[in-house]
Amino acid sequence: MKTVNIILLLLLVTMSWLHFFGDGGSKDLKEKQRLYQEQLEKNKKLRARNEKLKAEVEDLKNGLEAIEERARSEMGMIKSGETFIQVIEDND
Repeated sequence: MKTVNIILLLLLVTMSWLHFFGDGGSKDLKEKQRLYQEQLEKNKKLRARNEKLKAEVEDLKNGLEAIEERARSEMGMIKSGETFIQVIEDND
């Protein structure tokens, strides 16, 4: 009977060790849950960015004002008949 108790105790210790520190144990589970939460946050930020880009694409497809403003600010373009005046301020 003493041998059976020792074997059962060893099995209990082994099972507890595997539960806490083995592959797929609670330590591994907590790490995977943390990584999952991080990925959810990244996905949330990317969804918001995608929505902004989608709205900008729709604006560029439908409205000429957005295209005109981009051409002016990013490419320095002007309409025909307009005069470009650059004002340089003194940094005093």
